[in-house]
Amino acid sequence: MKVDFEKKYHSVEEKHWWFVGRREIILALARKYYFDRKRIKILEIGCSGGPLLKLLVSRGYSHVVGIDNSKEAIQLCKERGFKDVFLMDGVSPQFDCEEFDLIIASDVLEHIQDDEKAVKEWKRVLKKEGIIICFVPALKALWSKHDEDNEHLRRYTKKRLENIFEKNDFKIIRSSYWNIALFLPTLFYRLLLTKTFFKKSLIHQLKESNYTVNYLLKRLLTIENFFLSIGANFPIGISIFAIAKKV
Repeated sequence: MKVDFEKKYHSVEEKHWWFVGRREIILALARKYYFDRKRIKILEIGCSGGPLLKLLVSRGYSHVVGIDNSKEAIQLCKERGFKDVFLMDGVSPQFDCEEFDLIIASDVLEHIQDDEKAVKEWKRVLKKEGIIICFVPALKALWSKHDEDNEHLRRYTKKRLENIFEKNDFKIIRSSYWNIALFLPTLFYRLLLTKTFFKKSLIHQLKESNYTVNYLLKRLLTIENFFLSIGANFPIGISIFAIAKKV
């Protein structure tokens, strides 16, 4: 992502409602498929400054590893006390075959030119019967300057995301859209941003919300995450996740 955008990203990712809600559902999904198996080896691809690693450790997962292709992100992780974090390209993680039980890749795949090759490599380092939890941004209609600042190459449909894993002989356990509640407001807002006036006035969309707005939006996602955690799937949303199993 662009340098100025990355600095803002790191400054808000611990408390911003979007990131908090996403970490919450990732943790819920990990617990659902691994129950109380806290000694599994987890790889987070695109660990950023380490807030998800921190959450996993706080919930008792004893062996978590993070990689990111940003020197600033890895340095921030190390400053926060993480040792098993590495400056590494997500396309070709330099680990042994079948090393990890669980791989988490949240908003990573859309940055990679050859996403199928990346998934093939993720499969290599994943143990048999291991699981990948993968989140990506949804739907081309939502494309905006936010994607450009993030240096996204694409947004996905649920079918396209499933196909990438199925081509690499994964079994799709589950897939769903995420953040359905804010889909229509986000679509409307991003359509406005295609107009010349809004384009000129916009700096970027990643902003700190005031306490009340941040709290209310976190609560909204908590409710949505609850329904996802008990098995509901949504037909539309701002993001998509797939849970794929190596067979």
